[in-house]
Order: sequence, then C-alpha cells, then structure tokens
Amino acid sequence: MTNTLIKGSIGAIAQQTNKSIAETFVNADVVVLVDTSGSMDSHDSRCGLSRYETACFELESIQNDLPGKIAVLSFSYDVMFNPEGKPFNYGGGTDLAKALQFARVADVPGMRFILISDGEPDDEDRALQTARLYQNKIDVIYVGPEDRPYGRDFLQRLAKATGGKTVTVDRAKELKTGIETLLLHG
Repeated sequence: MTNTLIKGSIGAIAQQTNKSIAETFVNADVVVLVDTSGSMDSHDSRCGLSRYETACFELESIQNDLPGKIAVLSFSYDVMFNPEGKPFNYGGGTDLAKALQFARVADVPGMRFILISDGEPDDEDRALQTARLYQNKIDVIYVGPEDRPYGRDFLQRLAKATGGKTVTVDRAKELKTGIETLLLHG
C-alpha cells in the first residue's frame, strides 16, 4: 500500500486544510470505484501499460483538476477507500457486489458514482441486485478489450439498471476524457 498522497486527493486536501479525512470526504462530488482485479493487470493499454497503471495515471490527473472532489475506492476480492488517491492493486477476483455495497454509505442525494472496470464480476446477478438499491445513478467506464464484448455488455446493463451512462474507453486510453464527459454531461 502506498502512503504517497496524490495532489488533489481527499487525503492531500485534508492534510492541506488540517481537517480529517471524514470532514474532507463530505465535500466529494464523485465516488470512483476502480476494479483492481487480476484482469486489470493486462498490458493492453497505451505504451504497453496495464489497464490499472493507466487508470491510476488518469485518476491522478483528474484529482489534480478537481481537488478534493473525487473519492477513490479500489476493489477486487475486497474493497478499500483510498484517501491518498491511488487505487490499491489487489489482483485476484472481482467482487463487484461487495464494492457496491461498501460504497452505498455515500449514496446520498447528489453524489455521483463512476465504476471503472473491464466488466467481469464474480457474481453478475448479485452485482446487479446491489446496484439496483442505489438512489443515484451509476455511470460506467469500460476499459476492457473490444474483441470480448461480455464485460462491456454487462456494464451497459448495470448502468441501465440505475439510469446511468456508459462510456467505452479503448483499453483505458482516454479514461480522463471519459470521466470528464460523464461529469460535465451527466
């Protein structure tokens, strides 16, 4: 786990303002859930980087642009809030239902949710059931390969079930643009 604070992360803003993480979190506008399962280690993103590495790079840029507004959660077989702004790279399975259940504490009026994943949860039905409990929309960004539509199709169903939007990003190449599109036109 890293202790390095990403500029603009909730942890960095808390440190700058001498407030607690909890006090700073209440000013967040968006919860970004980042899939850090084993498949996110596929090196099919730009410059030979993994999907995970590209997601981290793009999330850092977004947090710089929107300081204190992005809450980052990483998930695989477990879920973790990452106030330092960098998703923890678990590897392993994809317990999306557990991640969605964990994030529901922030499902308050006006909160935005964005799921970044290649869309292959361990239990599709349970993930969809949990997503349907949300009062807010869940927007999704698909970062998997275009030649395997299963993940993309699942994420489209999840977004549709919550009234959210889907952005397909070719192997995480334009993740920042995808998130900005959802935030500005959501």
